[in-house]
Amino acid sequence: MSETVLETPQETRYLLDPAARRSRMIRRTVLLAIGLIATFLLPWMIYPPVAMDIAAWALFAISVDLLLGYTGLLSFGHAAFWGSSAYVTGLIAIKSGLPFPVAILGGMLAAMIIAVPIGWLSVRRAGIYFAMVTLAFAQMIYFVANQWKDVTGGENGLQGVPSNFFGIKLVESDSFYFYYVAVLLIILGAWAAWRIVHSPFGRVLQSIRDNPARARALGYDVEKYKLAAFVLSAGLAGLAGGVFAISHGFVSLQELDWTTSGKVVLMTVIGGMGTLWGGPVGAALIVLLEDALATSGFDGIGIITGSIFIVVVLLFRRGIWGTATLLIEKARKAIVSRKRS
Repeated sequence: MSETVLETPQETRYLLDPAARRSRMIRRTVLLAIGLIATFLLPWMIYPPVAMDIAAWALFAISVDLLLGYTGLLSFGHAAFWGSSAYVTGLIAIKSGLPFPVAILGGMLAAMIIAVPIGWLSVRRAGIYFAMVTLAFAQMIYFVANQWKDVTGGENGLQGVPSNFFGIKLVESDSFYFYYVAVLLIILGAWAAWRIVHSPFGRVLQSIRDNPARARALGYDVEKYKLAAFVLSAGLAGLAGGVFAISHGFVSLQELDWTTSGKVVLMTVIGGMGTLWGGPVGAALIVLLEDALATSGFDGIGIITGSIFIVVVLLFRRGIWGTATLLIEKARKAIVSRKRS
């Protein structure tokens, strides 16, 4: 396999210009600090279970962004990995009584195993065909979960999923303290996504997104790279789904439904594709909006979220985060050019 690493003109400029590289490092450090501070302050500002939902959905959106924004593959079946991990996590926690991080890792592993055959068959298609194939597989898993009532509980779901944590009652019974333990898993997942994107492997994924024919001509096995990205994305989705299951203490068929896949794609597009930060922004917006509308007794939540989606697509082509960073970058360049003149 060729060892050539594809780079964009901007990346080449950063490699050759120490000042630009230093500036980018400072921006990344500041963003990381702000993100971590916001993550740890979140349960102080809003109801801790809602904060936990935001964190779980944020990682789920990041997993979709890894596939959609960086590899160019739109999956309408990612609920299969979020939901299957939730069920496996719940079963491990109920049957074995193991600490919940172990159960969650078991669910993540199950999601990645399920993703291998699905991805192997799906990545040979592109565009809408890839999206429809993933949706079909997700619906198959939904049907299996609905029919396998002895294991999954069918329409009743898995109830009484425990949040065991080495006998530490404070974590097991208080959602506030549970958040600070579980969110560490979310942070590890987000860090893994960042490492993937900023590695040579991630650059190849972006080249496949932009020009698969050129990547193939350079010697890269495009299908294998897509499959690897698919499985890694499924693992992150599974990690998020496992945390969500433990947090709620309940797993339902809703976690496998196609609307869950649509919801996370909505979050990713609203926040901004190909940014990693856009997913958490979109997740926070949608989860907080749904919570506020549900609390007020409003039934047409889909109407509001759909309207927001239309507005963002029409006015903010890069999503909220992508548009904001673009405007900030333009303002910075204008200031620098004004100083030089």
